[in-house]
Amino acid sequence: MAHLLHIDSSIQSKDTSVTRQLTARAAEAWHAAHPGGTVTYRDLAAEALPHLDAAGFLARAVPPAEHTPEQAAAWALSTELVNEVKQADTVLLGLPVYNYASPSSVKAWVDHLVIPGVTFDIATQAGLLGGRQFVVLAARGGGYGEGTPRHGWDHSEAWLPHGVSMIGLEPRFITAELTMTATNPAMAELRPLAEQSRAAAEREIDDLWAPALA
Repeated sequence: MAHLLHIDSSIQSKDTSVTRQLTARAAEAWHAAHPGGTVTYRDLAAEALPHLDAAGFLARAVPPAEHTPEQAAAWALSTELVNEVKQADTVLLGLPVYNYASPSSVKAWVDHLVIPGVTFDIATQAGLLGGRQFVVLAARGGGYGEGTPRHGWDHSEAWLPHGVSMIGLEPRFITAELTMTATNPAMAELRPLAEQSRAAAEREIDDLWAPALA
């Protein structure tokens, strides 16, 4: 049975968050293509993950039978997050840009997934979570493409492929940009471009599982 892992990370509500709206649209399209499928949902903003700390780091180097209570708790959380990915055929991640980078909650999620011998082979360095679809629905308030004044300032989309490369995940990005034009009067003249970007992202989402429907 097909299984979807749906992750949101925006600190905004669905009424105002573009990434939450995009992941909801994608989840609906996925359901239409997999009517018997199941879903695990995780909200990294509503239930923040602790950042990887000393106990979590040491838990990776100490046999579970020798874990301290703090190490055992950190290990249990990391393995829970890993198992959520392992059980999924498709992972949807909503990825807003905050201060030109990913939310720290997404960085924490990735850090918990990187476990030697569990999510990557120590000897070969091969990632062990590959072979599943990883769709990243991204939104950025400005435009950071080539030729723009802040070209290259979006460190979120640049970082994530590297962050998950060790464990074998390969993200496919679908991005809506210039989202702040709706609320920033100084960007009002860019609203047509923002609408075009949003529409293109929605079309790409709708086409993700179209072959399955056909």
